[in-house]
Amino acid sequence: MSETKIAFAVIGGTGLTAIEGLEVIHREVVHTPYGEPSGQITHGVIGEKRIAFLARHGYTHNIPPHRINYRANIWALHSIGVKNVVAVGAVGGITAQMTPQSLVIPNQIIDYTYGRAHTFFDEGLTSVTHIDFSQPYCTELRQALLAAGKQAQLDLIDGGTYAATQGPRLESAAEILRLERDGCDLVGMTAMPEAALAKELGLSYASCSVVANWAAGKTLSEITMQVIHQNLIIGMERLRKLLKVLDC
Repeated sequence: MSETKIAFAVIGGTGLTAIEGLEVIHREVVHTPYGEPSGQITHGVIGEKRIAFLARHGYTHNIPPHRINYRANIWALHSIGVKNVVAVGAVGGITAQMTPQSLVIPNQIIDYTYGRAHTFFDEGLTSVTHIDFSQPYCTELRQALLAAGKQAQLDLIDGGTYAATQGPRLESAAEILRLERDGCDLVGMTAMPEAALAKELGLSYASCSVVANWAAGKTLSEITMQVIHQNLIIGMERLRKLLKVLDC
């Protein structure tokens, strides 16, 4: 358990393997009952707040979405005293409002993943355990992110349904049409089981999704890593401004 209170932890996705402006204090190796997390936890200060940072895909961005040890990552943050988790992820935009480079604070999830270790409640139980997942994201933390957006003069999109797909491939145009019919606004590969695991451990968890591209079939252009990278540079710079003023 860290002796100094951590204001919040950031789980960084594609495009965020480090936080520019973070004054690093130390890096901590955490071992968990569920194996090794994606990497060391970086402790530092940003905007006079003590935070923890973990790169979801590893600090060299070498762990694909379906191979991330989500249980180890969430357990590791919980074990060092983290209470608030801001999950950052690159996503594709499905509905018209979700334009590339936008920052979105989603409020719902639909899970299309499979084969991932998705719960802490599967062995050694004295009784079957369920959690209420009606609201997958913490209302208070979402509001804190939206308030920080106003303070930083950023136009955040309030709300949206995140479709969590398996990856690592991108989706077909027909799959995106299906997701849109299901009511999804965004598509990504890492929201689940991360959000549910955080709720199982009682963590306040919210997401800031950075729209990196239009989803398949939404434009005539091919989705290229070059386009994704260019949009993420701008989106992640806006995200860093948000984190500097986040108060939770």
